[in-house]
Amino acid sequence: MTRGATVPEAVTLHVPFRVVKRGGRKEMQLPEGAAQPRRTDSTLVKALARAFRWKRMLESGEFATIAELAEREGIAPSYMTRVLRLTLLAPTIVEAILDGKQGPEVTLARVLGPFPVVWNEQHHRL
Repeated sequence: MTRGATVPEAVTLHVPFRVVKRGGRKEMQLPEGAAQPRRTDSTLVKALARAFRWKRMLESGEFATIAELAEREGIAPSYMTRVLRLTLLAPTIVEAILDGKQGPEVTLARVLGPFPVVWNEQHHRL
């Protein structure tokens, strides 16, 4: 602006976006083609960390059964079983989640549901 030019009282800025629910919280989703900021889903990352930790504890013999480990952790064995299944996710999906590059459709609720064990099929279903 040049000296002496009038400054408008209000400026209107239009930013196209929509609000979506993701992992139990609301998130702003930008339109197709817009640069999406990378943000790791801490809920998903925490679930992955737990899954691999629990798997290591079971494989090491520290706990003999899932029920025994679940009791120590204070959670239901059925929930632990669903979380443990995350260790079967394709490495590329795990890496995308850790880097915050997973799509908006990849939520904890979705990955805790049934998914194929074959890695190539997981990319199409998740």
